[in-house]
Amino acid sequence: MAVPIILQILFGFYHFLAVVTVPANLVTIVILSRGKCGLGKGVSMYLVSMATADLLVVLFSMVLPTLIPKYVRVPFFFYTAVCSSNAVLGYAAIDCSVWLTIAFTIDRFVAICCHNLKARYCTQKTAMAVIATVSLVNILRNVPFYFKHQPRGTLGGVPWGCATRPDFFNLPGWVAFFWLHHLLNPLIPYLLILLFNALTVRHIVLANRARRGLRASSQEEKREDTEMANRRKSIILLFVVSGSFILLWMTKISVFLLMEISNQHFYPSYNHPIIIADVTGSMLFYLSSCTNTTIYALTQRKVREELKRAVKYPLILIMELVSSFK
Repeated sequence: MAVPIILQILFGFYHFLAVVTVPANLVTIVILSRGKCGLGKGVSMYLVSMATADLLVVLFSMVLPTLIPKYVRVPFFFYTAVCSSNAVLGYAAIDCSVWLTIAFTIDRFVAICCHNLKARYCTQKTAMAVIATVSLVNILRNVPFYFKHQPRGTLGGVPWGCATRPDFFNLPGWVAFFWLHHLLNPLIPYLLILLFNALTVRHIVLANRARRGLRASSQEEKREDTEMANRRKSIILLFVVSGSFILLWMTKISVFLLMEISNQHFYPSYNHPIIIADVTGSMLFYLSSCTNTTIYALTQRKVREELKRAVKYPLILIMELVSSFK
């Protein structure tokens, strides 16, 4: 069956994302791990963990299952046990990426809106505990996906290929697991991000209004308000990260709800609008795994400076090497 040109373009973009995202996330992890970006230790840990999860999403959901087998014909990648294990790790990486975004959103909500709790919660120790808990829980809860697949055949006596079991969408246990999985990602996270951002915006609007009133009564309105300026800078990163998540996941959520309402889980043909929308949604939420580097660079001056140094460093080494031979 011929693949429509629009799907060929989407798959090409899919492979381009895989190639570009791996080095982008590696650079982000290295820069943020150096701790020279002017961010708090807890915030830096969240951002590093999110970049690491994004990198794992690309590796386990894009590079290993599609890109490498396309160009490297090694039977190992096609064995049922291997692609089933990769599916578990891919789902776990996506869930970690999403729930670490939630954890970061909650951390910034507490820092901005809950001053009594800020000193106890917004710490490096708490960040480490939250990141470890989120990672472990998401790995364990995706283990059942290993049993979602059945072999397509055998290759040298070894089960080969991964095909979704026909009863996956029919047996009550699998249906309950399927809905629980999609409730935990992305439906509940989507609602949580909207909720905490709305509460944060409301708190900021009220706090800024009260502060302007106090400054006006004390005749200081003409001076630059450094506290409000710092507050604006601290929330820009939060809103851009969570906002990109909301926009890039919107198509995938809409397609999921449409497929559940219509009870259609398999595509009748490659030309069907649902498969085109589903692939487009997948491209967009995979794109969310490579936007964080751009987000950090656009919103944080010191991150931009470190990124420039990272780009210039190989060029400086080459120039020094060339000059040493002269």
